[in-house]
Amino acid sequence: MSVSPIAETVASLMPRARAELAELVAFRSVADPAQFPRSECEAAAAWVADALRAEGFQDVEALDTPDGTQSVYGFLPGPEGAPTVLLYAHYDVQPPLDESAWASPPFELTERDGRWYGRGAADCKGGFVMHLLALRALKAAGGVPVGVKVIVEGSEEQGTGGLERYAEEHPELLAADTIVIGDTGNFRVGLPTVTATLRGMTMLRVQVDTLEGNLHSGQFGGAAPDALAALIQLLASLRSEDGSTTVDGLAADADWDGLAYPEADFRKDAKVLDGVGLIGRDTVADRVWARPAVTVIGIDCPPVVGATPSLQASARAQISLRVPPGQDAAEATKLLTAHIEAHTPWGARVAVEQVGQGQPFRADTASPAYTSMAEAMRVAYPGEEMQTAGMGGSIPLCNTLAALYPEAEILLIGLSEPEAQIHAVNESVSPQELERLSVAEAHFLVNYARSKQS
Repeated sequence: MSVSPIAETVASLMPRARAELAELVAFRSVADPAQFPRSECEAAAAWVADALRAEGFQDVEALDTPDGTQSVYGFLPGPEGAPTVLLYAHYDVQPPLDESAWASPPFELTERDGRWYGRGAADCKGGFVMHLLALRALKAAGGVPVGVKVIVEGSEEQGTGGLERYAEEHPELLAADTIVIGDTGNFRVGLPTVTATLRGMTMLRVQVDTLEGNLHSGQFGGAAPDALAALIQLLASLRSEDGSTTVDGLAADADWDGLAYPEADFRKDAKVLDGVGLIGRDTVADRVWARPAVTVIGIDCPPVVGATPSLQASARAQISLRVPPGQDAAEATKLLTAHIEAHTPWGARVAVEQVGQGQPFRADTASPAYTSMAEAMRVAYPGEEMQTAGMGGSIPLCNTLAALYPEAEILLIGLSEPEAQIHAVNESVSPQELERLSVAEAHFLVNYARSKQS
């Protein structure tokens, strides 16, 4: 089967792509000043801005968003009368977690077993490199046939809403005929996939207080209320015996009617230990794409090493609730808050602080842009047809863009397939997926421009 000129160009550009991704991964761009200096994010933003300028983008700017971070914008004019496509990625990353658990340094791109390892390699610095590869291939093939806007966010992982609020305050900035969000992934390596739905999210910090100060557990234990024990009991109320999420008043019985997710595949992807059961009920796709899911993502309590025989006066946790399409994240936040207050035992004092929120999203997969993408993916993945799947994670910007530009078509693709292990230690990207998706994006832009001319 013949290889398209675009595919040949992308293949020739892969060594450059690896070098650039290595430079970008080297920035410790976690958008949390409590853990990493802001200068790391600013340096990453400057790198992205320089890369856009080098590709001929105009009006390139690091935008100061209301949450104190920067998002990088640029515009590449297209031919007269051509449609405009917005390409999205984000340069901020998750914390590396336990750096000693990585097989190679998390902020040093390392090739191993045919994959490139490093924090952000797939989520989502690789997504920005994917956009660059597609545009460079089109330039080599005669030019980019559409106007292109690029926005590279600086706080997507924190869910603090900076870019969403900036877009709402400057509604003309990101206006486009179609939008490609480069922050999801194929259902499986080699299986071209667009993401049709995203769960939204709400993030709450909960503090429980019971005593004026810590007490000796021998002298007071058995009668004095322990804040950590109260918090544990409260958190346990958020799940039923089978592990399903149980928030009072929040529906958790929706069904998924798209691509199936076999349980054996899920166990392998999630690296579930032998003999350990999955949580929840009904199909895996129901559980991870169509229903809410609560996760305790952090607890402040004494570590085992150095622990003393004490009752804790205060305890704190951070809770994430994933909200499926068809539910409102703001309403889910109210229900979760009310549940927490109602299930805090012993009259303990409880304070709830909201630290992040994003609405769920559902794409219109019958739109012309999806037809153009399906054709492009047939070229990039010979012998394969484009699949449509859900994603349990959140990209809060999607709903903001859908509300601002209701006529725009929104597609979600990316490099975060299961083997990428995004948000975990040893995150990696498949260079083959980077290459093929760059080819697909380039062909999509050609197809989309053609569809608008007909």
